[in-house]
Amino acid sequence: MPPTTGERFERAVAIMARLRAPGGCPWDREQTFDSIKPYTLEETYEVLEAIDNRDWEELSGELGDLLLQVLFYSEMSKEQGTFTIDEVLEKLSAKLVNRHPHVFGDMQAETASQVVRNWEAIKAEEKKKRLEAGGGKAVKDAEVPASILGGVSSAMPALLEAHKLSSRAAHVGFDWPNVEGLFDKLREETEELREQLAEFPAPGPRPHGRGVAGSGKATVPDKLRARLEEEVGDLFFVLVNIARYLSLDPES
Repeated sequence: MPPTTGERFERAVAIMARLRAPGGCPWDREQTFDSIKPYTLEETYEVLEAIDNRDWEELSGELGDLLLQVLFYSEMSKEQGTFTIDEVLEKLSAKLVNRHPHVFGDMQAETASQVVRNWEAIKAEEKKKRLEAGGGKAVKDAEVPASILGGVSSAMPALLEAHKLSSRAAHVGFDWPNVEGLFDKLREETEELREQLAEFPAPGPRPHGRGVAGSGKATVPDKLRARLEEEVGDLFFVLVNIARYLSLDPES
């Protein structure tokens, strides 16, 4: 009889523990939470690439590499006495059940939009309970003002974070009534950028060091650079909203 899914998982956990144990792999043993972070990001992007390529054989391997990151962090945490892989799995199962009361409870949800509304309400209640209990994530919750925009990770890539924030805002009615309003905003932000550039003309097609395109060796004054970054950021945010409005992925 072939091993069960649980047995296969337990074997992977045991292998990870062996690699980190005395006499295990020198490279694995000297890794830390911070040193592994870049690999986690790399493996995530490789998963996304396999999906984009519809390479299902490759995807199965890349998902294994991503799972390895979970095992690695969990084993390191077990070593320092903070949590174990069992706690990770228990919290995952509890979250899946608690956030799907329309499947595992009495709440009704006939459409995906109803599920999302229920989900937001459940997460708000979870945050309230964390604040009452104190400690752990409650500390971070207390530092972030109560807002529909709260909980969006600043560690996300900038475009993804902007897309998430704009989606949250739109969910509570803060949105343009139609795409034409977004194009009006795009023209407005473009003109504001032009006004800033008037202080430092940039006629050429290519940048030169820290200067503006076509400006030779001249560099942008720090105060102007800050304003330009803000205006270009506004442009990006409008473009992200246009992508969201058209159901497009801004990263793609």
